[in-house]
Amino acid sequence: VHGGGFCVGLIMSRCPRESSPAASRENYPLPPEPSAETVTERLRAVAEFLRWGLPLCQTHTVEFYTRGLWEKFVALPPETVLGALSGDRLQRLLEEPTPQRPLEDVADNSGFYNIFCKNTQRLINVQAFVLAAKFYSMPNLGVCISLEQILKAMDRKKKSKVEMKTDNFMNDKKSHEVKLMSDLVDGIAKYYGLNQVIDLGSGKGYLSSFLSLQYNLKVYGIDSSNTNTHGANERNRKLKKHWTAYQRHAEANVRDQTLKETKKSAKQDKEKCNANTSETWLRTNNSLQSQIQVAVSDAFGIESAEISPDPNIGITRNQYELKPEIQVQLIENNIPENAFLDILPTGAVEVDCSSRSNCRELCEEEKEQRKVASLKAKASRSKEANIYSPLTSFITAETELHDIVGDLEDCVIVGLHTCGDLAPSTLRLFNAVPEIKAVCSVGCCYHLLSEEHEMHEEGTRGIWGFPLGRYLKEEGWFCGRNARMAACLALERVAVGQMLPTESLFYRAVLQVIVEECYGIKRSDRNIGKVYSKSSSFLDYVRISLKKLELDESKISDSLVLEYFEKYKHRMNELEAFNMLKVVLGPCIEVLILLDRLCYLKEQENIAWSGLVKLFDPIKSPRCYAVVALKK
Repeated sequence: VHGGGFCVGLIMSRCPRESSPAASRENYPLPPEPSAETVTERLRAVAEFLRWGLPLCQTHTVEFYTRGLWEKFVALPPETVLGALSGDRLQRLLEEPTPQRPLEDVADNSGFYNIFCKNTQRLINVQAFVLAAKFYSMPNLGVCISLEQILKAMDRKKKSKVEMKTDNFMNDKKSHEVKLMSDLVDGIAKYYGLNQVIDLGSGKGYLSSFLSLQYNLKVYGIDSSNTNTHGANERNRKLKKHWTAYQRHAEANVRDQTLKETKKSAKQDKEKCNANTSETWLRTNNSLQSQIQVAVSDAFGIESAEISPDPNIGITRNQYELKPEIQVQLIENNIPENAFLDILPTGAVEVDCSSRSNCRELCEEEKEQRKVASLKAKASRSKEANIYSPLTSFITAETELHDIVGDLEDCVIVGLHTCGDLAPSTLRLFNAVPEIKAVCSVGCCYHLLSEEHEMHEEGTRGIWGFPLGRYLKEEGWFCGRNARMAACLALERVAVGQMLPTESLFYRAVLQVIVEECYGIKRSDRNIGKVYSKSSSFLDYVRISLKKLELDESKISDSLVLEYFEKYKHRMNELEAFNMLKVVLGPCIEVLILLDRLCYLKEQENIAWSGLVKLFDPIKSPRCYAVVALKK
């Protein structure tokens, strides 16, 4: 789950939220959805293709030379593969329409023999491989709709209101994601007349706070971690130091400017006066935002135009002044009154969500304490529509949501890039909890999914993250961590020029040869960390790595290390070509995972509509598909 718990309750003065009556849904039917049979058929077709291609992605790059992976899986020169997968050709391939039948007799598998050798399963035709991979990717399967389609169906029209400028306090990627997803979540909430949202894996609270502030929704953000990084604490300390002084300074400036504008407008006729009143408000609001940027820049000792390299911060007093009712709520929940400062992110990048050591279920005493605190706080917030309440809890498919959210009511459950098993757990909770009327889930970190048919410790039992649906369960389908890692790759980014870290992967693969041949260690799962970025050369890389692996450096001379480098450097293009094949196949593995989740929803009897929605630009946000479902 991303980041730490984002502990702040926020409220803004807005007009009451309009709830659409249930009868209005009859006037705006949702877009046609793919049938359960269609989804299963597409899933079966993708699975049949991956039976041939998946073994290539199940390999570990560390073992590339020690296991002879190129010779084992590819019967082509690396130059041929790289020529077919160059940036320009790859981009052109993505843009061109896919042929209706890129392979002969795709349905009965005979076409795959044009791609893979029947006897050895080695790749023999890279052009056909790329066409097939495109054919079995999401845009060509007819099971996904656009965000515009579903918003139009829900009659989700833009209304004139004050828009929060998300790029003032988020990086471009996060701003893109939050704006689009919150628009869809708000559309679903209005469509059902709902006011409550449960945000799982809320992290730093970007989506939660935006839904609360911009759309007047009551949001519970639930995250597994309640600790912040040292950098975030230091940033909060600096901003807090300047916050009180900034408030006094900004208020004085606003009062002075408002007085000047009022005197100026009083001299004009009534019609112009009305127009100027509106302009005054806008200028005042802009001035206030500028003052905040100055205060924030003062807090960090940098120019206001360069508040932060990633992301820029911009907040207004209107948005973050805590009303007395909210202060009571924060106290009841043991959340400090100044906790809104946690909105400042520690970095623009999304962290790896593998903090499973902190994950645990609530004990009975904690459940009771949270229930009591929730009920106490309910009275103070019952009159307020748009509150963001952060909660810290580890969520599984068996979590009792009522123990976490004391005033649970009919709601939408959402997750923006929920990590690993949290995405399938979100769907299972949606199915199990009657109050959850709709779900909008964008998963990520497929490599952290648990698999039913993976090797588990003896006696281990659990609810696995993959597969979810009946078809892949019956097939006993297994991907493996390396293949799921390939599903996390970003084909569209590579197509527009983002380079793969070929040299660092090459260094690690050659190091593995040295470790096996000189030290007799065949294990390839030893983690050496980010040594490449700290190394000045291959020799330096090997020396640092051997120390990390606690191996005797004196057993290998510098000249021998360089001999290994010279022996393999002309084969670096094999490694590059091999990884490009993984990049091309990655979207098909992601499709397998997403269609499995959609199949699971199609199997439930209480679902009125379910589908996949393309939410984001895949170049900005590679994990761009949302699983959306609404109950009857």
